[in-house]
Amino acid sequence: MTYDLLTALAAFAFVSSITPGPNNLMLMASGANFGFRRTIPHMLGVGLGFVFMVLLVGAGLVQIFDTYPVSHTILKVASVAYLLYLAWKIATAAPLKDGAGKGTPMTFLQAAAFQWVNPKAWTMALTAVTVYTPDTTLWAIALVAIVFGAINFPSVSSWTLLGQQMARILTNPARLTAFNWTMAALLVASLYPVIFP
Repeated sequence: MTYDLLTALAAFAFVSSITPGPNNLMLMASGANFGFRRTIPHMLGVGLGFVFMVLLVGAGLVQIFDTYPVSHTILKVASVAYLLYLAWKIATAAPLKDGAGKGTPMTFLQAAAFQWVNPKAWTMALTAVTVYTPDTTLWAIALVAIVFGAINFPSVSSWTLLGQQMARILTNPARLTAFNWTMAALLVASLYPVIFP
């Protein structure tokens, strides 16, 4: 991989990792509701789950969509349904004081598995593999995955930290409820390009 291609990949990884999307909105909500420390497994699941996804997409998983076009539609429906479910969970999350123990942050495995129904993650993985991988060797695919992993974790961590800092002004249950409903609405809004391409 040339230096110019590597630089372009790093820029793409940063922009796509730091901009709002389902992962970042859920991490900000988790940071506000559960704090930074309790959200670490969620952050690691996002980062490592996406790296694994890039590796599998690069290894040829994308050919399934070419061979069986209906699989793309099935993935799209599953993604929309699951994101709507997650939006509802965020919107109705109980404030920590009132719902002691009711809510729990997403686990590592849940966050890693979520990448497979996250439309933005699919777009990022497909773009990374098709545009920034100079060839289909294992090394080239692994390099793309490593670059994403190195850039993704600090990016998603910043959203969690932002959520945790917002928790200072979300001490009032009404403000926290409004925040959660806003995050849920933004998560649903992130589906617009998927539903209406």
